[in-house]
Amino acid sequence: MRSILVHGGRDPEFATRLEAALSVAGATGGHLTVLIDTPIEGFVTTDPFGGTYVAREALAAALESDDLLAADVAQRLQGSGVPFDVVQYEISQVDALAHAARLADLVIVSRSTGLAGDLALATSCPVLALAPSGGLPLPLERACIAWDGGDEAAAALRGAIPLLAGCGEVTVVTVARDMPKGFPPTDALRYLSRHGVKADLLELVQGASTEETLSEAVTERKAQLLVMGAYGHGRIREFLFGGVTRFFLDELSAPPLLLAH
Repeated sequence: MRSILVHGGRDPEFATRLEAALSVAGATGGHLTVLIDTPIEGFVTTDPFGGTYVAREALAAALESDDLLAADVAQRLQGSGVPFDVVQYEISQVDALAHAARLADLVIVSRSTGLAGDLALATSCPVLALAPSGGLPLPLERACIAWDGGDEAAAALRGAIPLLAGCGEVTVVTVARDMPKGFPPTDALRYLSRHGVKADLLELVQGASTEETLSEAVTERKAQLLVMGAYGHGRIREFLFGGVTRFFLDELSAPPLLLAH
């Protein structure tokens, strides 16, 4: 992963995102880009008669504040030993991250921001969605890969390879109900082995639900990363009826997620 993009901000979890990004960049010899966004749309209002108004003074203050934040971030990264740059946008956060991620190998966000699900659909590169409780210590000791045989799971697996290098224990987890479609889990094991990653296969019988069965397995193994496809059953269906992606995005106690669609 030679190009790592991280969502910058003033929220308390930015420090965790930045630490994780530095860890990934250091382990892979990568370049770090911090994105700071000031969405202008937040300062625009429309009256009932169709008139549009811009809160110019508030917008100018916000832009100046973000300029100061960008300078502060650059100062913090000086001497880190990781090449970096800081970029600034003035569009919506998801659009800004997706635009900047066009030539990125990984995007890092926090699950609590609510950006991960939209971003996984808006960009073709993997999205690392961190939990509030911690970052991503590399090399990992334990990781799980949720495998249902779908294209989304395959994309996530491909994107996770650099993060799985040197991991002591990798487990490919399947739930029986998910098995009839797509590629068998043995294909995932072969792919991992070709990249020097030794993994075990865990086949489970579904309990109350696929997501709860998977969550129990991940918790039991004390996984530090869960690799999974995003919205394999379609986002609208998951919004209406729930699903694995939505479950883990809402479950803030779950480990960091590596998502791809």
